[in-house]
Amino acid sequence: MNQFDRHRRLRSSKSMRALVRENHVRKEDLIYPLFIIEGTDIKREVSSMPGVFNFSLDRLEDEINEIVDLGIQSVLLFGVPEHKDPEGSEAYHDHGIVQEAIRKVKEWAPQLTVIADTCLCEYTSTGHCGIVKNGDVDNDASLPLHVQTAITQAQAGADIIAPSSMMDGFVAAIREGLDQNGFNHIPIMSYGVKYASAYYGPFRDAAQSAPGEGDRKGYQMDPANRREAFRESQSDVEQGADFMIVKPALAFMDIIRDMRDSLDMPIVAYNVSGEYAMVKAAALNDWVDEERIVMETMVGFKRAGADLIVTYFAKDVCRYLEGDYA
Repeated sequence: MNQFDRHRRLRSSKSMRALVRENHVRKEDLIYPLFIIEGTDIKREVSSMPGVFNFSLDRLEDEINEIVDLGIQSVLLFGVPEHKDPEGSEAYHDHGIVQEAIRKVKEWAPQLTVIADTCLCEYTSTGHCGIVKNGDVDNDASLPLHVQTAITQAQAGADIIAPSSMMDGFVAAIREGLDQNGFNHIPIMSYGVKYASAYYGPFRDAAQSAPGEGDRKGYQMDPANRREAFRESQSDVEQGADFMIVKPALAFMDIIRDMRDSLDMPIVAYNVSGEYAMVKAAALNDWVDEERIVMETMVGFKRAGADLIVTYFAKDVCRYLEGDYA
């Protein structure tokens, strides 16, 4: 009989498969996004994201306690203000919704790593990530506002600043502003490889941040482009980024691998709202096995090269890891 390789030997049992498994998902890898809304006694489910809620500050502590109990070690905070204006002034108010949420989370759970999303889109009346002038987002006029936002977030106690606007020079401006205000120890987690994607739809329900006019294709990247990701990420590295986010993740695993191979820094996959909503919708209709789909996706991000994963599934993943997943 002809000789052939017997690869199945290493798949013969659950323990054997675990022994030779190449990639693993850990609770420490997960970053859980939270949407904090102004008001009182609010815990409102996002209609397009089953299991994800808007929380007012007075309803947030129970959620933080659950996150800690599950073993999640990092959260990413987004704010939804009552007042919006063309300049997004609530984003950089000393007592803005995210700044107050940072203070509360650090009070309740000082061991959590609190990451502050640093952008204007939830706060501007236009829904854009910067100041709109003559129908276009003014890059350079917007940068000082992002810097102010980052400084107030750091003053409130944020452990990491995560600028997401895709303005040219945003990392350089924020790094300089942080350093000049005594925050040279605060790292920057740059959304440096962020594509203009249809996968963001449900997030804009949660954050109430859809553009009033136009879209974000003038500052977020074209999903057809790969080489552009190298230019964007290299600029951010040179300007002082400490982490690199690839967003979205599921349809961009090739980009995650490119970043892992080209950058010597932590790579973060952002498993975005549309990716979450598709799985939840299919699972609610009993079309897929949610646990297996979610864990296969998480392992896929790790195999592609991600060190960390921002995901709305973080609490679910922790429960799966405590169970019998294999």
